[in-house]
Parts: sequence; C-alpha cells; structure tokens
Amino acid sequence: MTCMVKICGINSEDALIAAMSAGADALGYVFFPPSPRHISLKGAKTLTERVPNSILKVGLFVEAGDEALETAITAGNLDVIQLHGKESPDRVIAVKERFGLKVMKAISVSTAADIKAAKVNYDGVADFLLFDAKPPKDSILPGGNAVSFDWTLLSGQSFKSDWMLAGGLDPDNVAKAVEISQAPWVDVSSGVEKAKGVKDARKIANFIQAAKGY
Repeated sequence: MTCMVKICGINSEDALIAAMSAGADALGYVFFPPSPRHISLKGAKTLTERVPNSILKVGLFVEAGDEALETAITAGNLDVIQLHGKESPDRVIAVKERFGLKVMKAISVSTAADIKAAKVNYDGVADFLLFDAKPPKDSILPGGNAVSFDWTLLSGQSFKSDWMLAGGLDPDNVAKAVEISQAPWVDVSSGVEKAKGVKDARKIANFIQAAKGY
C-alpha cells in the first residue's frame, strides 16, 4: 500500500500548486501566529477555493478555543482539525462533537513511553495520531523544528486510529523512515522548504516521490 503524504505549512499559491501538482494527499494550514508558516483566515479562504475535494484540508491549531476553530474551519473549508498542543482526550472528544469533523492529535515523542501513553490516552479517541519529535527546549513551536525521533519506536506497532509520522523528514530520509516505521502517512513541513516558511517545489516533488516509492 502506498504511503499517503501531507504537506504542512501551505501559505502561498506557489506552495499550494507545488503540493497539488506533485500528488499530495493532504494540505496543512497553520493557524498559529508565532509560526513562520502561519496563514491568515483570508489567505486560507483564497487558497482553499482551488483545492479539490479529493485532497484533505487540515488546520493546525495550538490550544485554540472554539471560536477560533470555527472561524478557521469556515475560512479553510477544513476536513480535519489538527490539535498540536497539550489538548486532553476530553478536549479531542469535545472538538469532534462540536464541529463534526475528524480530529488529529499530535503526540510529542522521544521515548517508547510516549508511544505507550498515546495508546492509553488518545488511540481510538482521535481519528488520526500524528507522531512528531519533541521540540527543542528553546523552541516556541510545537512542530516544524526539523528534528526527528527514533523511528524504530513505531516499528511493529498497531493503532485503532489512523496515524502519521512527522518530525525531521526530508526527501533524503523519508523512504527509510517509511520502511522502518511502516507509517501509512507521513507529514512534512520544514523538510521541503528553501527558507523558513517558504516551500520549495522541487523538494516537495522529490519528497512525495520518495515517500510513495515512485
């Protein structure tokens, strides 16, 4: 089965076209102002009008309230809500019930204990689990830090929820990451950029080709 690919941090027409042209299965909009990949509501509305229904539109949020979620869902015509903060399992359930959309919960990973805790707390609660590397202590960003974790921690694991691998992935290492982890999905942001927050069309194409084994 071919690995599915999410390109996160889409914030320009060029990035959108590059991701869609290369065969991305999902696009991520970052609604988190401290991030260099942040997109405005107006920007998301403009871009999403060009996205076919066959591509998932995912909004990334960090401990956002219902009002902020609602305005962004409308602007981006979102299919999936990605909670990338310290949201509890109860918050995941509440967001699913309130908005009727699929919810993805990001899990910060550095050891096997983090995978185990995710299984206990979020597996089967969130529609997607996104396993990302724990951010460096000096980073204000919960993701997009270009750091990875030990992919063997996911090898042989099974989950009730669908799941994605993220953290430090790039065109050169994604094939190996998929081989080791057997991830059904991969998620990339900084690994396909030419500058912080600026996507590189060639890197996006190379990443998707490597991830899908073309």
